[in-house]
Amino acid sequence: MSIKKILSIALLIFIPISIAAEYLHWGSLVVFITSALGIIPLAIWLSTATEEVAIVTGPSIGGLLNAVFGNATELIIAIVALKAGLIDIVKASITGTIISNLLLVMGFSMLLGGIRYKEQEFKPIIARVNGSTMTLAVIAILLPTMVIYTSNGVEPAAIQNLSLITAIVLIAVYALTLLFSLKTHSYLYEVGILELEDSENTDETAHKPNLWLWIGVLVASTVAVAFESEIFVGVVEETTKGLGLTPLFTGVILLPIVGGAAEYVTAVGVAMKNNMDLSVSVAMGSSLLVALLVAPVLVIIGIVIHQPMDLNFNPFEVVAVAIAVTIANLISLDGRSNWLEGVLLLATYIVLAAAFYFHPVT
Repeated sequence: MSIKKILSIALLIFIPISIAAEYLHWGSLVVFITSALGIIPLAIWLSTATEEVAIVTGPSIGGLLNAVFGNATELIIAIVALKAGLIDIVKASITGTIISNLLLVMGFSMLLGGIRYKEQEFKPIIARVNGSTMTLAVIAILLPTMVIYTSNGVEPAAIQNLSLITAIVLIAVYALTLLFSLKTHSYLYEVGILELEDSENTDETAHKPNLWLWIGVLVASTVAVAFESEIFVGVVEETTKGLGLTPLFTGVILLPIVGGAAEYVTAVGVAMKNNMDLSVSVAMGSSLLVALLVAPVLVIIGIVIHQPMDLNFNPFEVVAVAIAVTIANLISLDGRSNWLEGVLLLATYIVLAAAFYFHPVT
């Protein structure tokens, strides 16, 4: 049984424990830890259900499902937090997810894959396309911040309007990246998926998933993630304050680890099966999904629910994202990876995490 399956079953016990902790008032720290652990298996089941439905529906619809539901857990947690008025934490979680996928996920994938295989290869063109699109996203989220810090005074309404225009442009770009990856240049993305399916069929008896069963699992997992997120978000501010953690550190470091567990397990797992094509695609694709879809959608949702969120990020967040994108692009340019490159990515992540920890509250 794979590590992913073990986690998806073993950690389910924390769902009823977190509910009991919430309603029996066992303390915010206990609720925080148990609800965070309860979200992890739900995120894995949500991811697994999406993959199983994708197998039945075919590559085009399946690819679209993966593109939309790939970061559903992060989006749900962010919406719940936005609804609760935790806008600073939501904005920090956006940059944190990008950073963690590019440095933490790719770092562990290259390190553990490189320990098992001396050198691994992946298609550099996929990394280049994702890297170029990621650079555009960084520029887009940088501009509202730069407008404020290079002007004597900017009306909040102007920043909100700029953020809305930027959000619409980013969503349009994301739609075009889907057209590129699923239609016009789909052949570039097929190798990793085929290798994953072959490896799965080697490990287990080939089967055709029950479509309605997995749709039910998809819906149930989504609802359960939303419910568990309500519990988690309800205590996140109180708990992190009690631990002496700032909203910036909480959003950038803690929330992405909770919401992105499924992507972490998948990317590292396929890397250890010598499928770096898919591992790099999962890590970089998840970052793209957050930058081009999740962040813009949250801007629009914020307007709808009267919790306006703009794209004016902390300048240090923007610098950290730029560093992550630059290093990830440089390391992935040659289409080869080894354990030392994984160490370099992880070292960068640790240094950035320490910087966010010591970053003063403003």
